[in-house]
Amino acid sequence: MAKIKNVYVCSACGAEYSKWSGKCEQCGTWNTISETAEPQKVKGASRKPSQSASVTMLSHIKESETLRITTPISEFNLVCGGGIVPGSVVLIGGEPGIGKSTLSLMIAGSLKTLYVSGEESGSQIKQRADRIGINTSNVLVSSDTDVESIVSSILEHKPEAVFIDSIQTVTVPDVPSSAGTVSQIRESAMRLSDVAKKNDIPLFLIGHITKEGSIAGPKILEHLVDTVLYFEGDFTREYRILRAFKNRFGSVNEIGLFRMTAEGLKEVADRNSLFLNPSDESTIGSVVSAAIEGSRTILFEI
Repeated sequence: MAKIKNVYVCSACGAEYSKWSGKCEQCGTWNTISETAEPQKVKGASRKPSQSASVTMLSHIKESETLRITTPISEFNLVCGGGIVPGSVVLIGGEPGIGKSTLSLMIAGSLKTLYVSGEESGSQIKQRADRIGINTSNVLVSSDTDVESIVSSILEHKPEAVFIDSIQTVTVPDVPSSAGTVSQIRESAMRLSDVAKKNDIPLFLIGHITKEGSIAGPKILEHLVDTVLYFEGDFTREYRILRAFKNRFGSVNEIGLFRMTAEGLKEVADRNSLFLNPSDESTIGSVVSAAIEGSRTILFEI
């Protein structure tokens, strides 16, 4: 029998090594390299010739405007470049409890959506949906973490959008590693992205922020997705900022401002009130200046 060969993989960047090391030379992180089994190829196995891929002359492709799906959340539409592009893959990252699932559920309520959650049960999602007041009749909920089952559900129900909460919880059965590892995240994201792009279905992947302050597996997911959104905020305050760090279909300079309330996230209409003195009285030594964020001017007081 062929001996199973093991390799050592960094969980932060996906770099492979022949032996264990305490520090990853690629990304510089410590204690992230672990042992995993490498898939073995069967010797002497004959490979059947595959069919030629379908090709089209570039000059024969008709030029068309990219149609976008607009949501009732104007701040989200602005950050995305005017709305959601069909077939695009969006990665939403942020610290635990910052509001990623709340924002995703608000977007899901405005479309016919398949919402897959490996972290919460259907009853927990229903409680949050009722609290923020979304249309629950549009949302199909699943707690299945098997990627093949999720793909089957997508092809069966043909939703307008798919949400995976979170990408660290789903698994591919034929990958010999546990959920959340580099190989599982990479393979799961690739298979889900493939079915989304072939069927023009927007795919939203929710990713956790690690203790170092980056999305888990960033080097793996950045080149697989079309848009990377970070949800930022201070837990001591109620305001949240949605910022794009990568966007193939729009600008990365726009920001969206939200306020976290008991009824969910609310868009901040008067954004200048955040950074100006709420008192009507003028203060000696205060200075009002302006900053350009994308297409908007925001006033702030020092």
